[in-house]
Amino acid sequence: MRMPLRRRTRLAEPPRSRIARLVITVAVGLVLGGLVHLVSVLSMPFLAERDAFARLSAIATVNTVAPMDDPSPAGAVLPASDPAFVTAVCLYDLSDGPLKLTLPPTQDYTSVSFYTRHGLAFYAINDRAAGREVIELDLMNARQKAALPENDEVTAADRLIVESPTDEGIVLMRALVGTPSAREEVRRRLGDARCAPLAN
Repeated sequence: MRMPLRRRTRLAEPPRSRIARLVITVAVGLVLGGLVHLVSVLSMPFLAERDAFARLSAIATVNTVAPMDDPSPAGAVLPASDPAFVTAVCLYDLSDGPLKLTLPPTQDYTSVSFYTRHGLAFYAINDRAAGREVIELDLMNARQKAALPENDEVTAADRLIVESPTDEGIVLMRALVGTPSAREEVRRRLGDARCAPLAN
């Protein structure tokens, strides 16, 4: 005599495990969404066709200082430019050797900022931090810095060396205009800045 087969009853899933599965799914989705957002934001400087370097190439030649026009209602070469500052730029290329940057400070405030070819800032200094009558910097890449001869007479106080992570980049020089009447004098002082090959 055959015994009747018992139908297996499926146990109901506890509510806690359903909630846990939902929380894990949402968390994984948020993490993946965050990673996609982060990668897209970080890759934008490398994929942009009209980045800062490309826009500045229209007004400046490599390894020379070029003044930038004041921002106007019609626009500016660089976005978010402050009209309270006079700005000059040097597009640099270290493939032929290091550069020397000299910048006479102005009466109110002068700063120098260094950016890679893709607009990532890697160094900045102002006239107060430099503590000198003229801001003088030697700009070079890691290979050129490693090739410097050992010289006990040259100390960090005598020579400020800025190491660029890339051969190409941007040096942005900005001077504050304290009063409207001082704008032309500030522009003249910034015009005395130099960005030239380092003499051996």
